Amino acid sequence: MKLQFTDRFTKDYDSLRDEIRAKVDSALGMLLVDPRHSSLRVKKMHRFPGVWEARVDRQHRMTFEIREDCYVMRKVGKHEETLRQP
Repeated sequence: MKLQFTDRFTKDYDSLRDEIRAKVDSALGMLLVDPRHSSLRVKKMHRFPGVWEARVDRQHRMTFEIREDCYVMRKVGKHEETLRQP
């Protein structure tokens, strides 16, 4: 699988503190190696068909779609804000 970043994801990522960006980088690496890794807690979002969420840490989430051999990263940030409109 490959990663593709939307403009929204890139903007969100750039606005994060350095220590959170490091956690996002780690989570993205885990997603590529083992999307079933327990710390990611990857799951489909029920209200948004085709959109998945993954855990960065207790307070941050990232959302993505799966298209062919690519994870299209949509949003990243605080849990509530990110999942409200992924």
